[in-house]
Amino acid sequence: MHARFAHKVAAVTGAASGLGRATALALAAEGARILLFDRDEAGLAETARACPGAVSAVGDASSAADIARAEAQALRELGPVELLVPAAGMLGPAKPAIELQEQEWDRLFAVNVKGPWLAARAFVPHMRQIGHGAICMFSSTAGLAGSPFLSGYSASKGAVVLLARSLALNHAAEKIRVNCVCPGTIDGPMTEASFSLAGEGQARSAREAAIRSRIPAGRFGAPQEVAAAVLYLLSDAAGFTTGVALPIDGGRLA
Repeated sequence: MHARFAHKVAAVTGAASGLGRATALALAAEGARILLFDRDEAGLAETARACPGAVSAVGDASSAADIARAEAQALRELGPVELLVPAAGMLGPAKPAIELQEQEWDRLFAVNVKGPWLAARAFVPHMRQIGHGAICMFSSTAGLAGSPFLSGYSASKGAVVLLARSLALNHAAEKIRVNCVCPGTIDGPMTEASFSLAGEGQARSAREAAIRSRIPAGRFGAPQEVAAAVLYLLSDAAGFTTGVALPIDGGRLA
């Protein structure tokens, strides 16, 4: 395989599981040296074992202090970060927006919106030092269309789209590109959690069947398919692409 990211340093938050792990594994397979960040120490160690040369930092993606420590560790142990994937995220409760408790709303936005902002704030100076860079954030199809089932999550992921687009405008002249992917229903822990919110047994099965029926491709996506899109947006092949919110949803929003 052509090592598109040989000699490049990347940082991936949410790397202990799901789409963050899939992205980290894909980057490592193509030669990147990676700072892996997550609050799940055991999951992070499992990812690290499959990523030669990676270093791990345990922390909360919504904590400025934890992100600052990770940034310093990356610079010390790997060098300036050229590629950033702030993939840490959470689903939140299945409630209409006005039924969320204030602390539930605040936590959703802390992880899903403040987290990517903190990561960008920490690592864009590295990219300025190098003279270029690329960031790929994680939104969702729920960030492109409203969700009655996960209203708070949808609102937070919509904010990620405009954060990415705003950063793209802020930094285009510095040769720093910022895009985001908007996965639909992808096999993995977050999708399993969303099905579980509907209940158990028949209720869960009915929700899964209803969602599958709305996907023209007739199936759920694989984490590796999302990772492949992220790697494209980080690669030199996407050198004229910035400010994009790319759905990866089997045609759901077509």
